[in-house]
Amino acid sequence: MSSSPLSSSLSSLGWDASWAEAFAPHEDLVPGRVARVDRGRCDVLTEHGEIQAAWRGDPPCAGDWVALDGGHVAAILPRRTAFVRGGVARESRGGLSGDSQGQVLAANVDVALIVEPAAPDTSLGRVERLLALAWQSGAVPCVVITKADLAADLPALIAAVTAAAPGVDVHAVSAVTGEGLDAVRAQARGTSVLLGPSGAGKSTLVNALAGEEVMRTQEIRASDGRGRHTTTHRELVVVPGGLIIDTPGVRRVGLYDAHEGLAQAFSDVEDLAAGCRFSDCAHDTEPGCAVLLAVESGDLPERRLAGWRRLRREAEWMAARTDARLRAERLRERKLIHRQVRRDRLR
Repeated sequence: MSSSPLSSSLSSLGWDASWAEAFAPHEDLVPGRVARVDRGRCDVLTEHGEIQAAWRGDPPCAGDWVALDGGHVAAILPRRTAFVRGGVARESRGGLSGDSQGQVLAANVDVALIVEPAAPDTSLGRVERLLALAWQSGAVPCVVITKADLAADLPALIAAVTAAAPGVDVHAVSAVTGEGLDAVRAQARGTSVLLGPSGAGKSTLVNALAGEEVMRTQEIRASDGRGRHTTTHRELVVVPGGLIIDTPGVRRVGLYDAHEGLAQAFSDVEDLAAGCRFSDCAHDTEPGCAVLLAVESGDLPERRLAGWRRLRREAEWMAARTDARLRAERLRERKLIHRQVRRDRLR
């Protein structure tokens, strides 16, 4: 269930002069913003109402601005920001394995709300992973600790999350008590996207920010205290003061072309690395390593360095796999061209 209106002014959907300029080549068509994509069709919000459209070629995603020709997406406007996740890389005895394909989760997002529950457990590694994805997208990240009323030691939890998210605002919220909601409302300007695991309370947070039930929610399971998965599609909804894209819970998000995002997510490690004796220091066993010295002194948590190593290794693997896949595609294209040339000569 969504509160997206059947018709909306383009400005309420995020339209501005830059989008109008990008749309100029399609002036005979209808501009709209994609609210949801499902089974080969998408729901597009326009000033004339909600239109269901099909497409050819690359699929649109929630948050895209598109040019509509009747019931078809004729063009997707260039994206300002894009959340691209790679296939999940899995550890094995032979190294990393998995899929190197990228998938766009959401587009044209201003703020990424990384949603992590205070209970039943909090994963700092997941926060770091999603922050790398958010920084790489071009959006401004913010961490939201949900279910704050259930935290055993909220100040300690906030401190731990803040240490795992250098330079990022961290807010603890409770949909039950209303704690922290005003701070998140102020942060969620323009278009925001919620990223986090199933049961983190993303849909509940959307409802709280909207001031009404616009997304369906479910009760937590009594067996383990975890929330049930409710959102099954990425969906853009209009809320007071902006727009929010709710996303299905993700167990694992692979990094895709995320070296810049990784450097920002681990800016504390990068700052320390500037003091290493060797410019190509891997922070493993090298002498004069400022990062290892910080771990030994307790200034940098060992868990933090381990997380950096894990995600950096995954990002490098994904980049190598992507390069190999692109080389293979180019080789196939050249072979097809050569075959066509030979056929033409034989005619």
